[in-house]
Amino acid sequence: MSSSKVGKRVAVIGGSNVAMDAARSAKRLGAEEVYIVYRRSEEEMPARLEEVHHAQEEGIIFKMLTNPTRIIGTEDGWIKALECVEMSLTEADESGRRRPVVKTGSEHQFEVDTVVVAIGQSPNPLIKATTSGLDTHAWGGIIVEEETGASCLAGVYAGGDAVTGAATVILAMGAGKKSAKAIDDYLQSQVSSSRI
Repeated sequence: MSSSKVGKRVAVIGGSNVAMDAARSAKRLGAEEVYIVYRRSEEEMPARLEEVHHAQEEGIIFKMLTNPTRIIGTEDGWIKALECVEMSLTEADESGRRRPVVKTGSEHQFEVDTVVVAIGQSPNPLIKATTSGLDTHAWGGIIVEEETGASCLAGVYAGGDAVTGAATVILAMGAGKKSAKAIDDYLQSQVSSSRI
């Protein structure tokens, strides 16, 4: 992403490590104001504590107990605001987690020109739904050969969270390197066989 593609006011929706990375990257790419918008409190954020602290140190603005309801655009297709509601937390349930509920009459908007959605930790269900014959786990992860990242479909490779579920960037990078070599080998074999 080049700095010309980052708006002056960026909202990142979510509270994960990925959300913190996206917010800090937007700031470093030139955004003047960057917001983390999260429907629970800081205490419930899934991001590691050090990730949250680093984002705060870099000037990221945290809008906690805030849930987006709509992205508002201009007539020519650009984002101009994020509509949100304020949330409050219920008493802890049997699992110990407090559920967020909407505060009546708390609807509000704030101006942004870029929105990054960084929520969820499972593969996009569109992959499974639109790729006929692709073997996946029940939870949606793509089934691949561990050493190459090759799926059951010829020429289709995968790695990272789409295969393992939520994991570290280091594991995803390692999978990417293995798959890159396997893809190169596959493409070279296709070129060789086309010459015969």
